[in-house]
Amino acid sequence: TELKPRVGFLYPVLTHNISVFINATRERDSGQYMCTVNVVDDVTSTGKNIGVINLTVLVPPAAPTCRLHGDPTVGANVTLSCTSEKGKPSPAYQWQRTAPTLQVFFPPAHGKV
Repeated sequence: TELKPRVGFLYPVLTHNISVFINATRERDSGQYMCTVNVVDDVTSTGKNIGVINLTVLVPPAAPTCRLHGDPTVGANVTLSCTSEKGKPSPAYQWQRTAPTLQVFFPPAHGKV
């Protein structure tokens, strides 16, 4: 798979620490990973322990695309739109007026605004 060439053991395999690394993480590397430890002795008794960890690769939001819709003349209605195509977890959006004084119109919202 595409993950295999980017994964390796952090320490020599014969140690008790079998930590692995993932180089150049990608969003699709997110998921559940399982480590299984098997103990087998000379009397054919088998012990097995499993550890599970969830990996969520964070993705920074893309630069927002902001647009003005409508005719910006006195008495007319306009719509200001803002979207960002990426982001994990979903980015929070907030509208504010910057001049002449700072004024926040809406608290941070998730999704498209």
